[in-house]
Amino acid sequence: MTNRLPGWLRRRPLAADTGLALVLAALDAAFLLLMPQELRPGQLWAALGGSVLAAAPVAVRRVAPWPAVVAAVATLALPVLLRHAPGTQGLAFVVLTYTMAAHRPLRPAVLAALLLWVPVLLANLAVPLDGVLDMGPAYLLLNNLLTAGVAFAVGRAVQARRQSTRMLRERARIAESTQRSLAEQAVADERRRIARELHDVVAHHVSVMGVLATGARRVLHRDPQAADGAMATIEETGRATLRELRRLLDVLRTDAEPAAELAPQPGLTGIEALVEQVREAGLPVTLRVDGTPAALEEGVALAVYRVIQEALTNTLKHGGRATAEVELTWGDGWLAVEVTDTGRGPAPATDRIGHGLVGMRERVALYGGILRTGPRPGGGFRVYARIPLDSAGAVPAGAATGGRG
Repeated sequence: MTNRLPGWLRRRPLAADTGLALVLAALDAAFLLLMPQELRPGQLWAALGGSVLAAAPVAVRRVAPWPAVVAAVATLALPVLLRHAPGTQGLAFVVLTYTMAAHRPLRPAVLAALLLWVPVLLANLAVPLDGVLDMGPAYLLLNNLLTAGVAFAVGRAVQARRQSTRMLRERARIAESTQRSLAEQAVADERRRIARELHDVVAHHVSVMGVLATGARRVLHRDPQAADGAMATIEETGRATLRELRRLLDVLRTDAEPAAELAPQPGLTGIEALVEQVREAGLPVTLRVDGTPAALEEGVALAVYRVIQEALTNTLKHGGRATAEVELTWGDGWLAVEVTDTGRGPAPATDRIGHGLVGMRERVALYGGILRTGPRPGGGFRVYARIPLDSAGAVPAGAATGGRG
């Protein structure tokens, strides 16, 4: 409970400052009651009331600092009315001077100090009370200046300490963030280095397998035993290559990515099932195949499947009441995929490429293909991809235009 109280007071400045004002008034009341005073009973109650009024500006010193300064200056009339200077008045001026110096920039803090203490000096010089100027005006001026200066200096020191602590915390936060970024960068650099090394190992194994396969084919009829030995070496090298490939994928995978599934990746054989799933989801889809289908590399087949999947998913999300058509066109050395719909098309404010279109573009470009996306002239949206079937080692090319995904 003791540890919670300071935090509770920091979150409620009005309650904390009201408590401080009550403490100041209670101390002055105790002084009036315990110390011998030349005050009649009626004057005693007036002095107690004046003490409370003089301490009242302290209660709003943080929630309304400038009104508190004005109210404190207004309390300078109390000694004239009561013929008694409340003890809380001087304390209130000191607290307000400290507050403005600790929580405000330099110029407003100096202005507040002048507004507080210049009227104090002028009031005491113009309307001196009994015993106040017994030691001379110079003493009074020096006392006021010293009191105001100390309160102001302490406030500025507190503000400087607070700013220094805030800067140190910010620097620590930036340093921690930078250190974390450097550590992540170091891990990424090391992963890339390992990936390059594993790539060289895999490339070496594949080259060895190619050389051995060529030699085994040439000696197969002349020396079956030598060919069998070469095939055994190819088998072992292939297994080693597969292990290195798995390690390579583990290195390239980030912590945020899930582990790869062991199930076979979908290809052309899964397009009909995909179309059927989309129909069940409420989007009428037709599938058309033109030309003579040919065997595809697994990577190309997967890229075609993902393009169709992403295009139909976008139609489901953005097309509204629409129909879609998927067309596969087989040509001489190329395969074209076109997905069109009759939906609303992209929103008018959409001028950026979504993550889905970026993924389609990268997949198609990996196999030397092109990707075009955008609204159709008659309404709806169109996704078109063309991939060469002899794309082994092709330089990535392609572009994506439009934006929905």
